[in-house]
Amino acid sequence: MTVNDKLNFTMLCDFYELTMGNGYLDAGMGDRICYFDLFFRTVPDGGGFAIAAGLDQIISYIQDLHFGPEDIAYLRGRGIFSEKFLEYLANFKFTGDIWAVPEGTPVFPYEPLVTVRAPAIQAQLLETYMLCVVNHQSLIATKASRIVRAAQGRTVLEFGSRRAQGADAAIMGARAAYIGGCAGTACAISDQLFGVPAGGTMAHAWVQMFDTELDAFRAYCRTYPQNATLLVDTYNTLQSGIPNAIRAFDEILKPMGIKKCGIRLDSGDLAYLTRIARKMLDDAGWTECAITCSNSLDEYIIQDLINQGACIDCFGVGERLITAKSDPVFGGVYKLAGVENPDGTITPKIKISENVAKITNPHFKKVYRFYSRSTGKALADYLCVHDETVDDSGTIEIFDPDATWKHKEVYDFKAKELLVPIFQGGELVYDRPTLPQIKAYCAEQIGTLWAEVCRFENPHHYYVDLSQKLWDIKNKLLHERK
Repeated sequence: MTVNDKLNFTMLCDFYELTMGNGYLDAGMGDRICYFDLFFRTVPDGGGFAIAAGLDQIISYIQDLHFGPEDIAYLRGRGIFSEKFLEYLANFKFTGDIWAVPEGTPVFPYEPLVTVRAPAIQAQLLETYMLCVVNHQSLIATKASRIVRAAQGRTVLEFGSRRAQGADAAIMGARAAYIGGCAGTACAISDQLFGVPAGGTMAHAWVQMFDTELDAFRAYCRTYPQNATLLVDTYNTLQSGIPNAIRAFDEILKPMGIKKCGIRLDSGDLAYLTRIARKMLDDAGWTECAITCSNSLDEYIIQDLINQGACIDCFGVGERLITAKSDPVFGGVYKLAGVENPDGTITPKIKISENVAKITNPHFKKVYRFYSRSTGKALADYLCVHDETVDDSGTIEIFDPDATWKHKEVYDFKAKELLVPIFQGGELVYDRPTLPQIKAYCAEQIGTLWAEVCRFENPHHYYVDLSQKLWDIKNKLLHERK
């Protein structure tokens, strides 16, 4: 499902994808089968891992990939494309193969999140939209995961729509935040479109609309007795807000036998105020009253609040989540890895740069994750050529690609392929999970990572190694192009 079903996202491409496509056709290379990898180079915020997200939107995009008459007219009007190419686009249909890691999978730099095998023009046209979707949703899912882990089991809600960079960022951001572990969102349309649980109670305007704060609280409790969460910091949190909330609870909810309710604070010293608020509520008999806090929160502030003994049951996190404010670029790229020859063999391709981080891993690849049979924990990831298989009955020596003198032996492990088929011959072969299933899978997979990989500061460097065969191919290409 797309945010705007009337918009044809086929044209959400960089113009060079069209000029190259026209050139490929003119050079007789339009149907040449090639392999592209979508991967990223750096985990945001210096974290130990990222969360893959956005695959479901890629699937919808591929299924609707077409050029309409208005698109062809626009391109013809540019005066640089051949009629042969425009006819090709008018009859365009994706016929290639796609593999991807399932959404919610913890992932690491340089390993493919998506691999595309398709004719050159088709593969090239996918670049911008796929990067746009994966970069954004993986960024927000990764940030949400950090914030949720900082909350240590307390509820986290996504509150960021009004600060998101556009409608699509708000809607898809709420989806990604849910995958990353948030319990729900303030964004109603994300619930309508994707089933991300939406909720909310009142803003300060509600309190200001009434003659008194107490009148506002009474009215809200009467209208929503089963969901009475009162915003107590409009005027004075301790002197009026909490006392008036307690009074409204006593007058309206207690006679109904309702014990569950809540207050929310959106300003002030949250550690201090929530400790006092908890005592006031408990002393008044409202021990089941939950305390929600918002106001420019992130994982570090949440950590500090908990360490300071704040009495907070739920965090509403807005701008610093929906914009991933501390590190707002995921940095995914889409690079050619190989070209298929008429006899079915593959010629590996590599991009070389003076910036070592930009050197790519060539060839059509598999990605394995090794899990300990005794603990179930993830031990390392392993990139190999597509025709290799891993024997997990023995021992494998894994090297750290960033420091090849560092290595460890992996044994008593189970190997699992991370890339799964999504499209084969242009047809969808993947059973799309529901969003709750993706969220549960994400939590389960994060649980397979060691705590050292999950910490925020100086996380343990997770090993991602190349097989000997893949390394030899890469090394040969590096020396051939010196």
